[in-house]
Amino acid sequence: MANTTSAKKATRKIARRTAVNKNRRSRVRNFIRKVEEAISSGDKEAASAALRAAQPELMRAAGKGVFHPNTASRKVSRLAQRVKSLGA
Repeated sequence: MANTTSAKKATRKIARRTAVNKNRRSRVRNFIRKVEEAISSGDKEAASAALRAAQPELMRAAGKGVFHPNTASRKVSRLAQRVKSLGA
C-alpha cells in the first residue's frame, strides 16, 4: 500500500491511465474484428471499408502509446494484404 501522498496520487493516475488504455485497446480490437469478419465472409467492399475505418484507429492507438508503432503498422499491413487477396 502506498504510504506517501505522492505515491497515492501516482496510484490514482495509473488507475485512470490503465482504464483509458484498456478502452482504446478494446476499441481497436473491435475495429480489427470487423475487418476479420468481412474478410471471412468474402465481401471485398465491406472488408476494404472496415479496413479504412480501422487504419486510423490503429495509428491513433500507436500515437497514444497503447501499441508500439511497428505493431500497428504490421497489423494494418497484414490486414491490407488479406483484403487485397480477396479479389484474386
